[in-house]
Amino acid sequence: QMADPFLYDTGRRSKYGCLGHEVQIEHIKAYVCRPSFFTDKAVIVVHDIFGWLFPDTRYIVDLIAGHGYVTICPDFFKGTEPWKTTDHWADFADWMKHHDPMKVDKEADVVLKYLKEQCGAKKIGIVGFSWGGMAVHHLMLKNPQLTAGVSLYGRIIRDSEERYNLLNPTFFIFGEKDHTISYDQIALLEEKLKQYCKVAYKIKVYPGQVHGFAQLKPEDMKPDDKPYIEEARKDMIDWIKMFV
Repeated sequence: QMADPFLYDTGRRSKYGCLGHEVQIEHIKAYVCRPSFFTDKAVIVVHDIFGWLFPDTRYIVDLIAGHGYVTICPDFFKGTEPWKTTDHWADFADWMKHHDPMKVDKEADVVLKYLKEQCGAKKIGIVGFSWGGMAVHHLMLKNPQLTAGVSLYGRIIRDSEERYNLLNPTFFIFGEKDHTISYDQIALLEEKLKQYCKVAYKIKVYPGQVHGFAQLKPEDMKPDDKPYIEEARKDMIDWIKMFV
């Protein structure tokens, strides 16, 4: 019996009225939020297992847009069902086989093309949560068009030493109490990046935080967690601002 990979409760959440709109780009639907002025900077947000419609993810898209970026969250599941809170964790490994975070290249290319041709984006960053954090790690090894990346609590996949030769600056955010990612894995990531990575990188672990902590809307935060959530979000935005 596998432990629930995600401790954060997605059930009891406040409603969220989105500020952006939905678009269709080739075979993908996407949620886009733009700042009130023209900018040639953009950020792609990669959703977690709950998909592109998940209100917490849309809140993050709007938050990043508020900092002056055309921000887009594409449906990387291409219209297939996201994971639902009613699904059984026993089926999770099987579900993951059909939702591989290492197979996002085609969709990323479609979105990059849209941002460049339709939105006039010249610099593009990427941020991803959990499943999306794994996708960001993958894309930062493969796609030089992404100027900077932030991977939030993406499980660390160690299939080869190539996993550490990042193309552009990448920031890895983890929660100290995330029981899907052990401290040993984070320590090894740090050691390997030191050895192989030729660009700027950063790893930060936030005290007492569980998986999924950084996506919570203000009214859903517990007072003890609030400072760490806000710090992680500020760190995420600061990293993007530094390079994008």
